[in-house]
Amino acid sequence: MEQQRVYIITGLSGSGKSTAIQAFEDASFYCVDNMPMELIPKFLELPFKETPKLKGTAFVMDMRSKNFIENYGSGISAIEDLGISPQIIFLDANVDTLLKRYSQTRRHHPVNHEKSLMDSIKSEKKSMQSIKQVAHHIIDTTTYNVHQLKSVVLDLIHDGKKTISLMKLNILSFGFKYGIPNDADLVIDLRFLANPFFVPELKNLDGESEAVKNFIMANPETKIFLDKYISLLDYLIPLYKKENKAYLTIAVGCTGGRHRSVAIARSIFEHLNKKGLTPGIIHRDIDRDAKEI
Repeated sequence: MEQQRVYIITGLSGSGKSTAIQAFEDASFYCVDNMPMELIPKFLELPFKETPKLKGTAFVMDMRSKNFIENYGSGISAIEDLGISPQIIFLDANVDTLLKRYSQTRRHHPVNHEKSLMDSIKSEKKSMQSIKQVAHHIIDTTTYNVHQLKSVVLDLIHDGKKTISLMKLNILSFGFKYGIPNDADLVIDLRFLANPFFVPELKNLDGESEAVKNFIMANPETKIFLDKYISLLDYLIPLYKKENKAYLTIAVGCTGGRHRSVAIARSIFEHLNKKGLTPGIIHRDIDRDAKEI
């Protein structure tokens, strides 16, 4: 039986724990923020196996919980008594960075009994030192932005297998006369290609038909365009993945969204599918011009 994957995310206030838990959520973990340590063993006895897509559980806990430091050791032992070995991730940052982040967010520090924000940060650093020393993974977020931190956490979750991607990729054909899709990230205009709409025997067909595909692909400009545009996509898509973009929609447009955009969207889809990117494909306006023919 595969052991349940459990991560405990802890560390200094302002070090990026909220961003880290978002990365776990994107990786299909069940996540709980500000969970008291003493409740975790009971929580882990719940029937999570009924949700097969769930990769594991992740808990954020820190000094917001009363007696967190005092209960930490016994809490970890209670989890291990269930036959589970939790992975501890400790997020850290230098004092100046934490001070700047708190000044920007204007939030109160959980250790607020000190005279100043600086004193509270230093006090928490000292109190959390014993937990930092026994953590499995220490991430210093001083120089990270949210995207970089999320990438580091996802890499940790997947054991460095950078081929794993959480980005959902979609190819969308559309007609400009019906408007550019609101969710489009990349938009390409195909109205420079010869239009099958003006060929009587092709007018009533759509871009998924072999006759229309052959007409469009026979145009030398189509091949030149596809070679250049697909090369651009092959370059851009890994960069979007690196930035942990959740969705990437490539919108391909022609006048009515029935002929040229459909055929080219299908060619792009087939190329990306062969590369193992498992894109989706939607022909938004494929039938709308048919009503006007």
